[in-house]
Amino acid sequence: MAHPPSSIHQHTQQFLSSVLSQRGPDALPYTEDVKWLIRQHLLSLSESHPSLHHKTASFTHNDGRTLNLLQSDGTVPMLFQNVTYNIPVVIWLMESYPRHAPLVFVNPTRDMVIKRQHSFVNPSGLVSIPYLHNWIYPSSNLVDLVRNLSTYFASDPPLYSQRRPNPNPNPRFNESGSPASVSAGSIRPAIPPRSYPPSPYASGAGGGGGGRIPSPDPPQRMGSGSYEDPAEVYKRNAINKLVENVHSDVTRLRKAREGEMEGMFSAQAVLREREQEVLRGLREMEREKEGLEQQLQMVLMNADVLEGWVSENEGKLGADLLSLNVDDAIVPGDSLSKQMLECVAADLAIEDVVYALDKSVQDGCIPFDLYLRNVRLLSREQFFHRATSGKVRAIQMQAQVTSMASRAPSYGV
Repeated sequence: MAHPPSSIHQHTQQFLSSVLSQRGPDALPYTEDVKWLIRQHLLSLSESHPSLHHKTASFTHNDGRTLNLLQSDGTVPMLFQNVTYNIPVVIWLMESYPRHAPLVFVNPTRDMVIKRQHSFVNPSGLVSIPYLHNWIYPSSNLVDLVRNLSTYFASDPPLYSQRRPNPNPNPRFNESGSPASVSAGSIRPAIPPRSYPPSPYASGAGGGGGGRIPSPDPPQRMGSGSYEDPAEVYKRNAINKLVENVHSDVTRLRKAREGEMEGMFSAQAVLREREQEVLRGLREMEREKEGLEQQLQMVLMNADVLEGWVSENEGKLGADLLSLNVDDAIVPGDSLSKQMLECVAADLAIEDVVYALDKSVQDGCIPFDLYLRNVRLLSREQFFHRATSGKVRAIQMQAQVTSMASRAPSYGV
């Protein structure tokens, strides 16, 4: 009892899902990114040609390597002289499929032989047609391949059936073996399964035309399918080749543009870093400008004070300028200035005394212990003077800032 097509299709789906999802040493040697496409190709082939059945089998390469690969085993329909025949074939999906074309072999039965010097089938059964040579990934597929096989098989049948010797040969056949009449044991075009109609290459009923290979008629429609015009096949293959070239050009241009974009992104990152550095330098220059403006205001203020002091005391000196005592030339303006002057003078005096003591101890004028005792006392006194001058300077700076703030509008820049 035949199974319904839906159950066969479901069984095929389960089989393909099982074998293509295997992992480990038993996994099929196909890459993961194309297994889904392989599954779709085989399912489409099962729907369009139910006579082809899928299975796994061991394939041995010419170098001795043996791999477990998928194959489609069955028959391909061939229309010859308005009669449909079936050619047994085996389609091997190599490990590089679908990026490369599969291998197709005709699979003759025991009573069939391959036609000698066939145009596209060699003696080992390997099929070589233009569709296989012009295989283009990802547009090429198994359904179109089988249709092309049907077309080429119809134009030149690759298989012949060989009859067994007949004890009662047809008396119309002579034994000369000429093309017009052949013996009963000669070969004739193949009739694959017995359930199919008789071969068109069998001996005819009339004249001396028995056994002659008739010339094929122009391609005709076969059931629901149709043969393709070789010109159309060539046109489609040319279009596919053009699409492949355009795709490769687009891929190459895309990679080049991606490289350029990466370079531009790198340059953009460098420019952003430099932008940050420029902004950072600009902020530092603005802070420096503000500090210089404050110093300028302080200098202008001090210059104003000095000009006022000079104009005030220039008239007082008059002719006594040469007889002026240096110590009386500068008089502190307030108590803080007087205290600062005294502290700075004492600090400098102690510095001079320490220097003199250093020279004396180097020359051996004073003993070393006396030098240490005096330096210790002087350093203590110098420390207090310097601390006092530091406090006084801080108070004066605070007073100057307050005065500058009050006079700032007069010295605006």
